[in-house]
Amino acid sequence: MARLDAQRLNEIFRDAFPDHEVPRVEEVHDGDVVLSLDISPRHGRPGGTVSGPTMMTLADTAAWAAILAELGEVLLAVTTSLHIDFLRKPSLDADLLAHARLLKLGQRLGVVEVELHSRGVGQVVAKAQVTYSLPPGHGGTVER
Repeated sequence: MARLDAQRLNEIFRDAFPDHEVPRVEEVHDGDVVLSLDISPRHGRPGGTVSGPTMMTLADTAAWAAILAELGEVLLAVTTSLHIDFLRKPSLDADLLAHARLLKLGQRLGVVEVELHSRGVGQVVAKAQVTYSLPPGHGGTVER
């Protein structure tokens, strides 16, 4: 069972990044979270698609949310690796959704798989694997 719910994760994001646009946590389930980002023309790049940095930021934030949901407020977990494959062109006319699934949560590292897609479109537009370094003494080991 998740230690943090969507409401608490949204509060953490707003408090941790008061001057930044942050995604909205929509759902939290056992080891899974769903985040959304309101897409607008400022997220675009030439060619009429969402920029890579926007998608990478959403994937990274979703991975962090999945880890926090499971561990609690371990805010000092930091990204050590992010690999992303851009598969299809996402829509500039729909929210971008991130579905993050916790693959492994060990004593030192957490590994999360993230799929991105445009709201209302079933096809995955990008897939990422994100690894986080966890601070000592965070507690517990979880394998999915």
